Amino acid sequence: MSIEKTLSVQKREGSGKGASGRLRAQKLIPGVFYTPDGKNISVQAPSLPLEKMYGEMGHTTVFNLEIDDQGKKTVYPVLIWQVQQHPYKKAFTHIDFYGVDLDKPVTVEVPLEFVGVSRGVKLGGALETYRESVRLSSKPMDMPKKVTLDISDMGINDTISVADLALPPNVRAVFDQNFALVSVIAKTKEDEAAGAE
Repeated sequence: MSIEKTLSVQKREGSGKGASGRLRAQKLIPGVFYTPDGKNISVQAPSLPLEKMYGEMGHTTVFNLEIDDQGKKTVYPVLIWQVQQHPYKKAFTHIDFYGVDLDKPVTVEVPLEFVGVSRGVKLGGALETYRESVRLSSKPMDMPKKVTLDISDMGINDTISVADLALPPNVRAVFDQNFALVSVIAKTKEDEAAGAE
């Protein structure tokens, strides 16, 4: 597998709120690139390509970050680590890129997607989801974009826990206790009464 996408950014000189505000006025998002060997490089990313890349890659898919330092360009494989967004505008205010070593495992929160309608719900039970994501560890290029969980066969009182997940090869879930992801529970008399009202 090769890395297909590249985001071009520039090395950033100024820091602080004033400099960041001026950047955002020019549709540039301030950010930091954390290298695998522990260095920090301040960068600025054009907002539209950045938003597009985030929409496609999320926090789980590796892409190339090309850093332009006064004409000298260097490319690093990265994940998007943290994104800060404006409280009410749909806009980024800051981004952290995390440099990865393609041969070393990383641990990432990967979204869960529940598909199907469970047998238990059809029989009058209620579906309870407890998690929206799970922590997975794998080499960066093996990390799935999401984990799809088919709940069609779940009856009343059935639970799927993190240890039950069918994961791709070379990917493992990271957990201390085998916590529940989703259950189908029998509705109580109170639930039924509330539904009738």
